[in-house]
Amino acid sequence: MSPRRNRPRRDDSARLDADRVRHGVASVQQWRDGDWQVRAISGGASTKTYRCPGCDQEIPPGVAHLVAWPADGRGDLTDRRHWHSGCWKARDRRGPVVQRGRSAPRYG
Repeated sequence: MSPRRNRPRRDDSARLDADRVRHGVASVQQWRDGDWQVRAISGGASTKTYRCPGCDQEIPPGVAHLVAWPADGRGDLTDRRHWHSGCWKARDRRGPVVQRGRSAPRYG
């Protein structure tokens, strides 16, 4: 006689759902500059430091944020950008971020 199994068996669909919760579900959002695939990343799933293109500030590990890439299907993994949630929502109201060198004047 074999020993009794105390733990219930878990199916793979429960694991898939946990992965989807951790990494977010991609959705398509329409903006003036085209359609974008957007995925929310939870703080627990964020393990690296990224730079937000909206405010040019770092997104440290452990901070929830968004990942966006063009929805046209012509892009690849290098087209993904990590955004602060507030910066993504305000991107229509902001102008482009101007990258300045160290020797450039601050004002004017």
